[in-house]
Amino acid sequence: MRHRSLLILTAVLTTGALTLTACGSRDEGSKGSDDGGGKTTVVIGVDAPLTGSLSALGQGIKNSVDLAAKTANKNNEVPGIEFKIEALDDQAVPASGQANATKLVGNDDVLGAVGPLNSGVAQSMQGVFEKANLAQVSPANTNPALSQGDNWAKGDVQRPFKTYFRTCATDVVQGKFAAQYLYNDAKKKKVYVVDDKQTYGAGLAAIFSEEFKRLGGKVVGTDHVTVKETDFSSTADKVKSSGADSVYYGGQYPEGGLLSDQIKKTGAKIPTMGGDGIYDPAFISASGEANDGDYATSIGYPVEALPTAKKFIEDYKAAGYKDPYAAYGGYSYDAGWAIIQAVKAVVADNDGKLPEDARAKVTEAMAKVSFDGVTGKVSFDENGDTTNKQLTVYEVQKGAWKDVKSATFED
Repeated sequence: MRHRSLLILTAVLTTGALTLTACGSRDEGSKGSDDGGGKTTVVIGVDAPLTGSLSALGQGIKNSVDLAAKTANKNNEVPGIEFKIEALDDQAVPASGQANATKLVGNDDVLGAVGPLNSGVAQSMQGVFEKANLAQVSPANTNPALSQGDNWAKGDVQRPFKTYFRTCATDVVQGKFAAQYLYNDAKKKKVYVVDDKQTYGAGLAAIFSEEFKRLGGKVVGTDHVTVKETDFSSTADKVKSSGADSVYYGGQYPEGGLLSDQIKKTGAKIPTMGGDGIYDPAFISASGEANDGDYATSIGYPVEALPTAKKFIEDYKAAGYKDPYAAYGGYSYDAGWAIIQAVKAVVADNDGKLPEDARAKVTEAMAKVSFDGVTGKVSFDENGDTTNKQLTVYEVQKGAWKDVKSATFED
């Protein structure tokens, strides 16, 4: 799924749709609505789980995009344009995401969308955005197929949708990075692999397993759990009897925290590791047993440690958002800012106004976007993937996530 650049992004973000406005009055050949103050309103859509078990991450996404829009307005980033957001709740359900995509496409003022959180939800939205030439930038999707096609693992990389971009690294990077850390740094040689059967979790687990075995490690068993269930005792028993010295879980924190807890209750005092889907304080609080020693990878470096993120953190706090920016806050801000920069380029190339085919032009401009963002350098490759491949491994120490290794991934 998702997946992030800086680990500080583990706070919650509320998704929202940003409204952007272009300068000047509306005239023939221009697009957007007049806000009554001589500016053109451009909306940035936001899709994320704003309610439900993943709402902490969703609210962080929404709030961070909202902050990007407000910052652009305050600084008059695009003269004549007023940015606003429209945030929609997908509840981590693909059908809801598709309905939200259709709603955003139906609003002519929407020139770009940030989200969603989940890769499975993204799959249901991509075609809708493509038909409307509406740029989509996810701060958290990590499934490689979204940008590289279903046959990416066979070396047949083909970008399915020209409107799809993301500011977070893919599972190809994250899964391999995790395997290398668990084998080389943590010195674990026998891993039991579990996933939640979802697009993000199953994909991440498969990539991890392949790399772990390539390094010389052994996958001593595999199993699957079901999302929203709470009794994983049968899986925990299998882990205990397998003799594994570690567990890798592909999935999200609600189930991951319970799985770690139930494995430890069997007497198997071994670490559970996962991707950015479990990198959340709720993973720790879900476990009744102390889970010090568990690991998670996340995209980017810890936000708090980044000089580029200092102002974002200060501004987020000053804005008074109820929820934290969470794991994807920095990436969400950068996703929103990428859309703003694309709008800026389009307006500059059209004598200070939005052209009639603004959506198509913004999508074209996204491919050329390049700036120093909250999470580092923000730009996209030929598939719409981020060029930023920095990652961090976190370990639970004294009941809290602590970064233990940050590096730029090199295959």
